[in-house]
Amino acid sequence: MRAFRSATIGVTVLAMAAAGLVVLTPPATAAPCGNAGSSGSSLLPDFGSSSGSSGFGSSGPGSSGGGNRGPQGRLPVIVGGNTKTVAWVTGPGSQNDTLDRFGISGTDLGIMWDNGSGQTLMAVGDTFGDCDAGGQEWRHNVLLRSDDNDLADGITVPDAVPGDISSGSIVTAERPRFSQEIIHSLGIPDIEVTDIPTAAISIGGVQYINYMSVRSWGDPGRWVTNFSAVAVSHNNGQTWETDISTIRVNADITLPGVEQVNPDNSKFQMNAYVAGKDGYIYQFGTPNGRFGAASLTRFNPADILDLTKYEYYTNNAANRWSTEFGDLKAVIPQPVSEMSVAWSDYLQRYIILYGNELEGRMVIRTAEHPEGPWSSAKTLFTSLQLGGGMYAPYVHPKSIGRDLYFTASRWADYNVMLLRTDLDQI
Repeated sequence: MRAFRSATIGVTVLAMAAAGLVVLTPPATAAPCGNAGSSGSSLLPDFGSSSGSSGFGSSGPGSSGGGNRGPQGRLPVIVGGNTKTVAWVTGPGSQNDTLDRFGISGTDLGIMWDNGSGQTLMAVGDTFGDCDAGGQEWRHNVLLRSDDNDLADGITVPDAVPGDISSGSIVTAERPRFSQEIIHSLGIPDIEVTDIPTAAISIGGVQYINYMSVRSWGDPGRWVTNFSAVAVSHNNGQTWETDISTIRVNADITLPGVEQVNPDNSKFQMNAYVAGKDGYIYQFGTPNGRFGAASLTRFNPADILDLTKYEYYTNNAANRWSTEFGDLKAVIPQPVSEMSVAWSDYLQRYIILYGNELEGRMVIRTAEHPEGPWSSAKTLFTSLQLGGGMYAPYVHPKSIGRDLYFTASRWADYNVMLLRTDLDQI
């Protein structure tokens, strides 16, 4: 059965591409490069906007309205509260000047993790370059690297060097200032629009990215996925290969003996990893979109690619952890958007960051254990404080003290910024 499934999913796609039947045509509408946008992922509706519209998120390019350098403006300022903006991480207006150095005028997410040797890797989502070029130089995802441990003034990304697996990004000798896509997607609307990273972790020096295959964009904060899966890199993110056995098909059916096809896999389409203090890796999952609850599974580090070894947190008080699906207990109530989870040395607690789409605020919760109980949600900032369209908070792996550093994206600029929260004010 597994071999049949692998052939169906893998060989069919590869055969279509090889036969020239797959045309990588981007969708017709989007907000990057200054477009108005009518599809994509979003967070924190722009309640303060005169138009009353929401921010949107990742999707393919449309016609440019922001010049060849995209729509990025000045870094917004938060007045009052516990959180402040620090610096743009990406975009032509950032200290990294990512358009001229990496061909990135706009991108989002900024999922960060320690590569196991002290370097911070950062996976970003749909990425655009010259907005006046054909297809606006769209890539489905790219990778940046940084050795910067002083976050008070931002995150510095070094130059990219062809073939250097520790340099700032993955580039070729032919295009040494143009970051290459790391996880390829068909790019076909209503089949596979894009592949977007949602979580990442390093285990034994090997890098793992959990990503979602997006079939189509819907209303703000809503989209449909084909599956989630784990891509693996043995060379510090230079090249990636999806492990077919980790695919979690998003379908309301069960195939006995095939872990990849089960209705509960829909609850792990977007994910977050954290290394537990007990030796387990904990994986938090939500359905596609921004309105579901967060479920929880755990596994031994060596078993990350073996779904049969995963244990799920259940409603069964006599057997809270089970390798069987069927009665998952939500650990964070809906609505939960893109999320990140980390251990805070300062608080001696686990922390989770995510956006509440319905209330227009970015929040933090804390707990002594990954399964909770989790504290009430405390506001980091609201949509009104940052002009709307903020989403995807991801904790920096070197952020362990009183100052909590994390990235987030603002849709109007379609770029990633670094923010800082004073945990004593939480």
